[in-house]
Amino acid sequence: MKKFRFLLMILCAQATTLCAQTPSPEAFLGYPLGAHYTPHYRIVQYFEAVAAANPQMVKLQKYGQTNEGRPLMVAFIGNPDNIAHLEDIRRNNLRLAGVLTDEAPTESTPVLVWLSYNVHGNEPSSSEAAMQTLYALVDPTNTRARDYLKNTLVIIDPCLNPDGRDRYVHWFNGVVGDNPDPNWPAREHDEPWPGGRTNHYNFDLNRDWFWQTQLESRKRVALYNEWLPQVHVDYHEQGVDAPYYFAPAAEPYHEVITRWQRDFQVAIGKNNARYFDQNGWLFFTKQEFDLFYPSYGDTYPIYNGSIGMTYEQGGGPRGGLAVLTETGDTLTLRDRILHHFTTGISTIEMGSQHATDLIREFHTYFRRSAETGEGPYQAYVVCADSASTGRINDLRALLDRNLVRYGTASGSVRGWDYFTRAQGAPYTLHPGDLVIPARQVKATLVKVLFEPDSKISDSATYDITAWSLPYVYGLHTIALKEAPAVHLLAPLPVDTGWVAYPPLSSGAPATNDPATAARAPATTAPATAAPATAAGAAPYGYLIPWTDIHSAAAMSYLVSHHVKVRVNQRPFEEGGRTFGAGSLLILATGNASVKDDFPSLMAQVAEINDVAPVPLSTGFVDKGFDFGSSEVRPLKTPRVAVLTGDNISSTSAGEIWYLFEHELRYPLALVNASNFARIDWNAFDVFILPDGYYPWMTDKKVSDALRAWVNQGGRLVALESAATGLANNDWGFKAKKSGEDKKDEEDKTDPYAYLKDYANRDRDELRGSVPGAIYRVDLDNTHPLAFGFPSYYYTLRQDNTVYQFMEEGWNVGILKKDNYVSGFVGSKARQQMEDGLLFGVEDMGRGKIVFLADDPLFRDFWENGKLLFCNAVFMVGN
Repeated sequence: MKKFRFLLMILCAQATTLCAQTPSPEAFLGYPLGAHYTPHYRIVQYFEAVAAANPQMVKLQKYGQTNEGRPLMVAFIGNPDNIAHLEDIRRNNLRLAGVLTDEAPTESTPVLVWLSYNVHGNEPSSSEAAMQTLYALVDPTNTRARDYLKNTLVIIDPCLNPDGRDRYVHWFNGVVGDNPDPNWPAREHDEPWPGGRTNHYNFDLNRDWFWQTQLESRKRVALYNEWLPQVHVDYHEQGVDAPYYFAPAAEPYHEVITRWQRDFQVAIGKNNARYFDQNGWLFFTKQEFDLFYPSYGDTYPIYNGSIGMTYEQGGGPRGGLAVLTETGDTLTLRDRILHHFTTGISTIEMGSQHATDLIREFHTYFRRSAETGEGPYQAYVVCADSASTGRINDLRALLDRNLVRYGTASGSVRGWDYFTRAQGAPYTLHPGDLVIPARQVKATLVKVLFEPDSKISDSATYDITAWSLPYVYGLHTIALKEAPAVHLLAPLPVDTGWVAYPPLSSGAPATNDPATAARAPATTAPATAAPATAAGAAPYGYLIPWTDIHSAAAMSYLVSHHVKVRVNQRPFEEGGRTFGAGSLLILATGNASVKDDFPSLMAQVAEINDVAPVPLSTGFVDKGFDFGSSEVRPLKTPRVAVLTGDNISSTSAGEIWYLFEHELRYPLALVNASNFARIDWNAFDVFILPDGYYPWMTDKKVSDALRAWVNQGGRLVALESAATGLANNDWGFKAKKSGEDKKDEEDKTDPYAYLKDYANRDRDELRGSVPGAIYRVDLDNTHPLAFGFPSYYYTLRQDNTVYQFMEEGWNVGILKKDNYVSGFVGSKARQQMEDGLLFGVEDMGRGKIVFLADDPLFRDFWENGKLLFCNAVFMVGN
């Protein structure tokens, strides 16, 4: 008994010492949570302090840094035994998922609960809650937490978007007074453009989980796939007046979501509700936030075997430290933190109580995926040709990042053709074709990403409804009911981020412009180096086919190193090959500084930009126009600017900024739209107008001056609502009139046609909506806007805007009847989009207006649209 009392005294002393060493957030920060917004670096410091005080319970792992240099990190919190065996737990979990097959897994393992905070930077309360949750888990007086951690490993990512968070926090802390003003008109509730929601390049990281176009997403999801947790929560905020939202989610649920995943969402929701009921807090479930689009912080985990959920607290950027709600109550930051903290602990509790079931169902999920696959098709064949190499390599890299396996096969197959949308003729497999088998551990993700048609149970969805990879990449694909024998390929070299351009071995002068030379993407699968010409023979030049974004990046690389490039305006044949209009010609003529080192120069271009330059021995072509013809023109390198600022979509402007800086590496000026009327337009050749509202379009003085600039050779490239604004202000093209004012034939005979139920108002509005659907566009690929494309293109439509066919201008991309492919389209919207113009060019004097009704750069993942956008900037008017 004395020995027992002595041991108990030691344990109590240790606990007291630990408690003293572990600072609470209030003690560490110097203020109670909720009194101020905490800058990101202080959040990091707090996690470091807790980890230093509790090395046996907390381990931090830095997994990257943001574009602005802030650290990205996670904390692993568990009991000492689990923390000491983290790598064993991780590897066993991957065995449960079938990702590792070195030995049999055990189901006697901790359940993994991953909590992700603050993906939207101006929804900041969750990062504050992350500190409170961390402290509660390591607090030695918290016996409940100690019980949870016996069979649960908690992973906390305190801030997924540090750049956006600090953008918001630094602004807010700079405008708030000693006492917060809860009234809405106060400036502390009116965040300026572009807001803190997005990352450095104005991308919404919550839409980027699968695509991983952004640095933060790529690093985070790589770590996520090294663990594959059983439970994942993504923390958000919504409007000030909204009660708290937690799972179960709203319809539509994708059909691949299992009954277990649905049921356990309900179980967690009921446990959350129990705590909210005890405190009298309002909440809602099963409304607004669905589980369909695959790239969210809830759907991506759920399509990877987890219980993925979104939690939404009222507040957001208008919440400030305190704000009046419509009920007259004051919502404080402290309230918001407490609500997020409560759902976090509740979720951990449910993970612990059901750990055995979670592990068993997780194991079953992946075992079934590998054995039976998912969906009606057993394999998908992505057909290769000479124009698709870069896009296939991009697709391979995307599949690699998501642990999707693929390979090659031989023989003849027959299946459903994505482009003809019918059963196709027999197809002979080629060595360059990719075959993605359905039976693999990532079978659910494969089914969701390759399904030809998105089966949607409820049209009132939160995001786009179509995203099939063959259309995203513009790659001919066949879905097979029977899979051939597949020889799996090893993943491509890992893309670790961006590296600087190497100097040209030819000694050509390198640019000092950071926008063109500071960063280049790490190569994935280098194209074969340009073959040398006959020994001792100087090459006449080289040709780079104009087929995708890699061609445009190669062009930018060459001109940034002062290499002169020409462009052919018509297709031609040479050496038994046909080359399309827009092909880049790098000839010895005019390039004396590099012509003696053409082979090594082109080898560098090939390696860095994933293109395959073709050596030319003569300027005489077999069919078409020779290289000295007027149909082969010097490439103009335009001075390009994009408008940014108030009334402009920050994400649309961000897509353009990111494309130029990280994919093209071409100089781009970002001009505030408020200064547009005052700047010297002659300093630029091209102005890009992102999606947005432009008040100057209705200002006759500014519009007349801008028309004069265009007439003198300037070019406007207008996207989405910017194009609509020009159309509505007599810029030479007009929007097609909506048919909504016309009665349907049935309306003319039905005296009750206008009677509707108020309860169905949301459904009635959907008749005119297009929440992200895929359409086939017929292209005039003889026009520079469509260089590099076949006679068609697959576009993502987000509204029903189409334009009238032009009598004088160039109708480059048109919608015909029955061009619908996939996704939800309301009945009225579908009627509106029959026989209309989507992409066009209006000549105006020596200048041009290019209008694009759809966003060809959508979230930077609509790969096949990037060439269309590059054509608008570089080929039109060349």
